[in-house]
Amino acid sequence: MENTDWGTALKPLIAQYKNKKHPLDYHNLYQLMVMVVLSAQDSDAHINKLAPALFEKFPNLKTLAKAEKDDLDPFVGKVRGFDKKADWLIGIARELKDDKNIPTNMKDLTALKGVGRKSANVIMREAEVKAQGIMVDLHVLRVVDRLGISHAKTGDKMEKDMMAVIPQDLWDEAGMAISFLGRETCRPTNPKHEACVLNKVCEYCKAHS
Repeated sequence: MENTDWGTALKPLIAQYKNKKHPLDYHNLYQLMVMVVLSAQDSDAHINKLAPALFEKFPNLKTLAKAEKDDLDPFVGKVRGFDKKADWLIGIARELKDDKNIPTNMKDLTALKGVGRKSANVIMREAEVKAQGIMVDLHVLRVVDRLGISHAKTGDKMEKDMMAVIPQDLWDEAGMAISFLGRETCRPTNPKHEACVLNKVCEYCKAHS
């Protein structure tokens, strides 16, 4: 869709999901950061189930900084990639020391072990700071490819492509809105074309209707 003005085309979708809270059920920035790290290659629903007990035991970075990997095992041992993620989280806690030191900019967030651009974009959106990128998760990879905005196979390349054609004032909401669309409407199988606000500009919809 070379001639599509994606800034204009995405506005109805962004309006539909604007300010909708991330599916991770967090209550502060510390909880969000921990849950974002844990949810990579795992499901938000799974992390939401485990989180209350974890945060009861480790309510902030100060308490988490004193933990060893074995202390986390009973709470998040079943999370995919637990070994690496536990090391990352304890490392982050010991580096930052206090919740008030959690960064909200791309450079400092991605300097933390276990926090990539996708996670950093999520944290910055929820912290309501100015976006420095566009969040690309598995849903966004699928939906953006179908729309025809970008056919990139990696999150970083797709994010670059999206940043080139979507105005910066929409970056904070664009990724999350597309992700919600992917979760609810543009499913991997049997996408609901008729319910999609982007069906008029979607390559995949035009090819399959």
